[in-house]
Amino acid sequence: MPKKRSSKTQDINQIAAEILEEAVGEPAPITPAGKKNPAAADSGRAGDLKGGAARAKTKVKGLSLKKRKA
Repeated sequence: MPKKRSSKTQDINQIAAEILEEAVGEPAPITPAGKKNPAAADSGRAGDLKGGAARAKTKVKGLSLKKRKA
């Protein structure tokens, strides 16, 4: 009786990497993900913290709360 094939599908990039490893004979080097610049991350976060409160304070003339949320 033949063995059942795995039903898991692989990503096409994973398949390509496996083929490349077999052809070359050595695994591809794994590069670590770069770290974010802390100054840039903080400035973006600061805008996020201020934006919601400032936007909530402004009133949109002519729209009810129900219409603004829709």
